[in-house]
Amino acid sequence: MPAIAKMHAEQTVKKINAREMRRHPTPAEQALWAYLRGNRLMGLHFRRQHVMSGFTLDFYCREILLAVEVDGAVHDQQREYDDERDTVLLRQGVLVLRFRNREVLERPREVIPQIEATVLSRLENPAER
Repeated sequence: MPAIAKMHAEQTVKKINAREMRRHPTPAEQALWAYLRGNRLMGLHFRRQHVMSGFTLDFYCREILLAVEVDGAVHDQQREYDDERDTVLLRQGVLVLRFRNREVLERPREVIPQIEATVLSRLENPAER
């Protein structure tokens, strides 16, 4: 299979998997989506399970190049991968915020202000992107 065809097939699989993840979010993703959906955060549009550069981002705002990830226990075993992934995205100007499932579910009053502060910073300092 030619490289371009293989890449296209991989992207198609990623998009199908992203669609499935949107249909079956984790409880933490559901909780955070209730806050981010419908342009509720400062009028910004966030997408769920957005495929970018071969990665699926839990939540992504293109306007300010911000990804918000909600990590479960599997991420304890893939820290190196996550760091490499974040570096690839950062090279494209995308800042990645990471929160644990427990944080989102048990301490939303701490998580939400962190997201808001980052959003404000990105809006006020477009040169950071």
